[in-house]
Amino acid sequence: MKPTDLRGILQYVPHFREKAFVISLDGGIVADENFANIVLDIAVLRSLNIRVVIVHGASAQIRAMAEQQGLTPSDFDGTGVTDAATLNLALTAASRVTQEILEGLATQDLRAACPNAIVAHPMGIIHGVDHLFTGKVERVDSELIHALLQQGIIPVIPPLGFDGEGRTYRVNSDAVAVAVAEALKAVKVIYITTYEGLFKQGRLFHQILASDLEQWLAQNRDDFQPSTLSKAIHAAAACRAGIPRVHIIDGRVDEALLTEVFSNEGIGTLVYANEYQQIRRALKKDIPNILKLIRPAMETDELMRRTRASIEKSLSDFYLFEIDQNPVGCVALHVYPETGKGEIACLCVKPSHENQGIGRKLVQYAENKARELGLRELIALSTQSFMFFKSKAGFQEGTPDDLPAVRRERYEHSGRKSKVLIKKLQ
Repeated sequence: MKPTDLRGILQYVPHFREKAFVISLDGGIVADENFANIVLDIAVLRSLNIRVVIVHGASAQIRAMAEQQGLTPSDFDGTGVTDAATLNLALTAASRVTQEILEGLATQDLRAACPNAIVAHPMGIIHGVDHLFTGKVERVDSELIHALLQQGIIPVIPPLGFDGEGRTYRVNSDAVAVAVAEALKAVKVIYITTYEGLFKQGRLFHQILASDLEQWLAQNRDDFQPSTLSKAIHAAAACRAGIPRVHIIDGRVDEALLTEVFSNEGIGTLVYANEYQQIRRALKKDIPNILKLIRPAMETDELMRRTRASIEKSLSDFYLFEIDQNPVGCVALHVYPETGKGEIACLCVKPSHENQGIGRKLVQYAENKARELGLRELIALSTQSFMFFKSKAGFQEGTPDDLPAVRRERYEHSGRKSKVLIKKLQ
């Protein structure tokens, strides 16, 4: 499915209509030639009655202005010390970026405004270092933002905060996005950057459970690339604050925003809270999706051939792993009650979601079901994935004699010569 395919988009609309998305644009993306396409994507979101709030950074512009003026700013991203000279650069750069965003939105007939909605206070003295004009978000004027959204106006929020006495502080835009999303009870924070997503030790993570991300950050945050560290920290913080999903995507890719929002594969990194994934029993309406899911594995002879009729006959044995109500994996648990054995069958994970632990979770789920049923042993037959069952799921190699009689008859008739794997259940 192409991200612009109307049928693909419409299946998500009921979930997102009248919900708030906080879109955080890095300054480098606003300056990129693809920014006009991002604005088009935002226009699509608004046409679907999705409430959009834009937060932006300005570090790329501050860096460029500093080079032009021969200055060395004390901080670029709003996390270090902001002296008076850097604050002046930040004010000018942020104003320019805000103006460019407003102009871009105007080309799509989208109304927008820049509110002074971020109330900040000084970050203060940390480890003996006075951070001067670097601020920390104290609260968000959510009433003001809601008033704009109710009028169909897109709030555009710069990386600046204000205290009660009219002083301006520079704040980190990643933190602003989290604070705004929490105040609005947004369903998504979308960081649009100039890199593919979150990397750890050179590996791009397409999906990360928020608790896993927090654990990795606590153990060794140096494993993350410096350019992605702030996004990682604030993505985890957003989920902890109740935001279900945080996306980190490369805004230089055409249709990146629509692809990330309206397809379950996405293109960047998704950080999600626990409720994001679900394993459930398959229903009759799921049969076409099961066939679509397992067809590639059947064609390579990794799975034995199954028809719609055969799946429907044993449908109550099938379970689906869903992401955003889209099946990305399946497994079946066939029970042989007279022998106290169960068979894990038709284990399959969509290629775009492999190597993310989904197969192991499906096997564990089936194993738990087998224990609930009082089964004493699990079996699995595999021609190509037997090492997974042995190394990841704790199975041992058996023989055809370990199969129930009715299953052994089908095994011999198939001619597939699958390896037989067994696991005793205590």
